[in-house]
Amino acid sequence: MSKTALLLVDIQNDYFPGGDWELHQMNEAAVNAASLLAAARQASQMVVHIRHENASVEAPFFRPGSRGAEIHSAVAPSESEPVLTKARPNSFLDTGLLELLQGAGVEALTICGAMSQMCIDATTRAARDFGFEVTVAEDACAARAMVFGEVELSGPQVHAAFMAPLAMGYASVVTTAEILNT
Repeated sequence: MSKTALLLVDIQNDYFPGGDWELHQMNEAAVNAASLLAAARQASQMVVHIRHENASVEAPFFRPGSRGAEIHSAVAPSESEPVLTKARPNSFLDTGLLELLQGAGVEALTICGAMSQMCIDATTRAARDFGFEVTVAEDACAARAMVFGEVELSGPQVHAAFMAPLAMGYASVVTTAEILNT
């Protein structure tokens, strides 16, 4: 069995109700992410927290030094768990994540967090391209409604539109229960 790490991506206050960039069912996704976190800790798996911080105080969310940019209390990191800060959707870009995982001998990743259509997508694709076996806990991820041209998509539609292609060639896309029961 390959050595697995849990990667919690951008589970930050601004994505929750009352935050500056609320996502569909972020509370539910966080509950599932917290279950994965508890199980990973129990199994002594490596856990890495990723947080996004936008460079400008004019950004619509995740502004530097803001409460919204802080990791949500539902998945608060322990002192021993690394927290990496990124400025782009891909959690591997300019963060040292790849070196951290390789240094620990990690071969497989379980990924959860937000947003499905940005950071989860970019991080999952990069992880697979770097040779990791990837599992995405789809119900521990959340998306935001979007508009493209004349097409309006709900949060669940956006989520499904990104999980489907990830499942086709980048990851095993499953529920939290499926991960915890294996």
